[in-house]
Amino acid sequence: MRKTQIEKLMEQEKERDFFCVVSDAFRLFARRSSIILGSAWAFAGAVLVILVWILTGPTFHFSDTWQLIINTATTIVTFLMVFLIQNTQNRDAKAVHLKLDEIIRALKGARNELVDLEELSDEDLKKLEQQFQRIRKKAEHDGNHAHAEPPELC
Repeated sequence: MRKTQIEKLMEQEKERDFFCVVSDAFRLFARRSSIILGSAWAFAGAVLVILVWILTGPTFHFSDTWQLIINTATTIVTFLMVFLIQNTQNRDAKAVHLKLDEIIRALKGARNELVDLEELSDEDLKKLEQQFQRIRKKAEHDGNHAHAEPPELC
């Protein structure tokens, strides 16, 4: 029985390694793709493809097949780009959150409860937003921008 557990653990380790390799490869691919596909050259290339498609319209008598080519191509490209964009946005957002968390932790007087706000529920975020609005209004009413009472987090 012990041998079976060890074999299972070794198999899980191999699977984890495979998924880590795939994840790292996708991360690198998504990062490089976002740099390339977000460039002016990529936009110019897309415009060129559309112009070629439009100019070939009369040759193909604006047929259904001619229209299907551009519809299919743009659908496939859009579908794939969604994953690349989401991956890069998730990574960028996470990096920004970590940087802000580090600033909050480093500043004296900063409330460490504000670290990891992205983990709060929508309801808790709404309550916190309302508390900050009250603090801002109170500061505007008092004529100063000094720190008011910190809002309580759930």
